[in-house]
Amino acid sequence: MAQPAADFGRPRAADLLKLLAPYPGRAAMTWRVALICALTVLVTSAYGTPEAAISAYVVFFLNRPDRVTSALLSVAMLLLVTIILGLVLAVAIFVLDDPVWRVASIALLSMGLLFITSASKLRPVGAIVAMIVGFGLDKLGSVPFGEVATRALLYVWLMVAIPIGIAICVNLVLAPSPRRLACRELAKRLRLAARSLDHPDAARDGLAACLRQGDAQIGSWLKLSVVEGSSVRADAGALKQAVSSTLAILVAADLVAQEPPGRLPAAFSAPIAKTLEEMADMLDAGGYPVDIELELPADNNLAPLMRIAVTSLRDAIVRFAAVEPEAAPAPPPPKRGGFFLADAFTNPDHIRYALKTTVAAMFCYLLYSQLDWPGIHTCFITVYMVSLGTTAETVEKLTLRIAGCLAGALLGTAAIVYVMPGLTSVGQLMGVVLAGAWLSAWVAFGSPRISYAGFQIAFAFFLCVIQGAAPAFDLTLARDRTIGILLGNVVVYLVFTRVWPVSIAARIDTALAALQQQWEKLAMLGQTTARRAQAASAMAQHGALAQDLALVHYEPSWVRPAPQWITDRQRALAELGALEGPMFLLAERSAGDAAISGWLRRLTGSAPQGPTEAGQPIRPGPDQDDATTGAAAATEAVRAALLNLGDTRLIQLKHGSSDGATKEPNTHEPI
Repeated sequence: MAQPAADFGRPRAADLLKLLAPYPGRAAMTWRVALICALTVLVTSAYGTPEAAISAYVVFFLNRPDRVTSALLSVAMLLLVTIILGLVLAVAIFVLDDPVWRVASIALLSMGLLFITSASKLRPVGAIVAMIVGFGLDKLGSVPFGEVATRALLYVWLMVAIPIGIAICVNLVLAPSPRRLACRELAKRLRLAARSLDHPDAARDGLAACLRQGDAQIGSWLKLSVVEGSSVRADAGALKQAVSSTLAILVAADLVAQEPPGRLPAAFSAPIAKTLEEMADMLDAGGYPVDIELELPADNNLAPLMRIAVTSLRDAIVRFAAVEPEAAPAPPPPKRGGFFLADAFTNPDHIRYALKTTVAAMFCYLLYSQLDWPGIHTCFITVYMVSLGTTAETVEKLTLRIAGCLAGALLGTAAIVYVMPGLTSVGQLMGVVLAGAWLSAWVAFGSPRISYAGFQIAFAFFLCVIQGAAPAFDLTLARDRTIGILLGNVVVYLVFTRVWPVSIAARIDTALAALQQQWEKLAMLGQTTARRAQAASAMAQHGALAQDLALVHYEPSWVRPAPQWITDRQRALAELGALEGPMFLLAERSAGDAAISGWLRRLTGSAPQGPTEAGQPIRPGPDQDDATTGAAAATEAVRAALLNLGDTRLIQLKHGSSDGATKEPNTHEPI
């Protein structure tokens, strides 16, 4: 079940075809984004608004798979940019006529807004906010008098408002509803589980990927479907239970795929797979299955691991959408934090991030101002787009963006040379933008390993081919903008790797401790739905932690932690991944099973290393008949099989790490 950390690392050429492969919804999302970009070019050309390329690029930040989130994000973005530009306009009144104060205000506003971006819940949209703020401040410093400054800021507002308005209209018409996406994702997982019963080896990677995704996105879609009205509250409760049951089905299917002794004979696998396919068809149709009947042979003669898989699959399928009654009043939800993060005013990394980004941006601003080379002003915007909190993330994003920039500039230059001279209308320009946006969006909305490259392909391509309100083919403009992008990337790399570099190591240690605590809490939860939700969250956190661990190799040698540190964290993460299935299945059968806590203590070194205690053999009491004794013995045999499975996986990992102890640690190799 544990996905190797290397799977999240720097993509290799052999993996590119897999990363670019289609998946359900990718083509629809790509076409929708490309259409919005083309319509944005049409509107900006009709009204002659400047920087149409930036307007088209903003589209990439406004779209999500479902129509509700896309619309809400677009409206929130417009309100946020309006407030920020109002602040910039208020400051401009006092500083526009004084060059010294103007530059100082650009730096102070940049630092303040970047601090808020880093230290608050604004972080998910920090890139687009930073880009708009940076562009607005850039325009503020390049105008000669107040009226033009006001007009420039209004054009900046239009630069964002036009794609937002178009995105809202297109998404409300073409984007799927949240319920549709939730049902489609559940159907995909059920079909994958059905496939794993017939072809375990072929479905193993897909099962691991689904478990690492978690259930948070599906849960958000279900909540939004109630807000939108595509689901009534009763349906939402049943579908929430379906999400919980699907997790149990995936874990049982993963056990079958990972463990050859647990693979089911055809008499069991065939009817279960057929039932799962029928359930998936119902979900694809917009409904959900109820009153499911599953006839299976007696499992008395099955091996313990097979019996575990059959029992888990049968229970989850039969109770697939049956809402579990509350065993006790639900505890009050924890108080949500405010707008700022808990460490907003105590962690110096937030202010350091703001200072580093501002210094890099101001260097670029002063450089092209003093050189009188406005064509490379894209270096100023690029600084805000590629800077992130840690050195590893910044370098990873920078690497992908340089690759994307070169690819986008090459495509844009080819379009200028071979296509643009033959264009005579805005409609033809829209066709070129549609093609470039489609290619960029296909990369941007795929795997996170290459998505940043897709964003940069779009950025460079739009800056090359969208040069005004009509088709144009100025190669000098394309050259200057590309140079600006590359220059901004280089400046960010030098600043973020030399000035207060922040290693991702601290975040990994914190996340690893939190992951162990999640499994400890899960062992004590008695309610099935709550326990499964906790397990899904822990598995998703494991995937995020593996991704962070794989990013370590992006850090320079003077920032990266020691090789032994990397090896220790890889081993700890692999051990937790190996125990996920056994811990989940033990908790499903007996909440609070002491074996779960024993495993976790062994991983932290607070318990002796040895086989987990399986309990005393079952001895019949004076009032126990043979049937009761047999059932108890079967239950203990199942528990012993799970304990043995967890111990065996830990031993295998230990032997594997011992065999490789003499080799230099390599984050590219699987754990």
